[in-house]
Amino acid sequence: MPARLFYEYAVIRVVPRVDRGEQLNAGVVMYCLEREFLKARIALNAGRLRALDATADVAVIQQHLEAVPRVCEGGPGAGQLAALSMKERWHWLVAPRSALVQLGPVHAGLCLEPDAELDRLMRVLVD
Repeated sequence: MPARLFYEYAVIRVVPRVDRGEQLNAGVVMYCLEREFLKARIALNAGRLRALDATADVAVIQQHLEAVPRVCEGGPGAGQLAALSMKERWHWLVAPRSALVQLGPVHAGLCLEPDAELDRLMRVLVD
């Protein structure tokens, strides 16, 4: 049996009104040191978002969400964060903050293939 890989992940949440504490799962970010893997997938459900906050600016929230995969990639789209190592970008992403887009607590698991596991996590936690 192939060796399983250790990974960590966090759910990407939209909190349209921090004062109310309501949140909507909108993606997953996953880190696997052994495979040098740091990726995020995003899927914002605008209907669910509007059910939480009818005044939410979906376009602005989508822009904030789209920054997460850019930070994961670390290229020019990541701005100053591109200078950080993959591990440092992971820790920056999962640091607690009170903002419109937040990452939930970090969880760990084992998988055979990180891309397939990220797809599975999206199906289970976001879709």
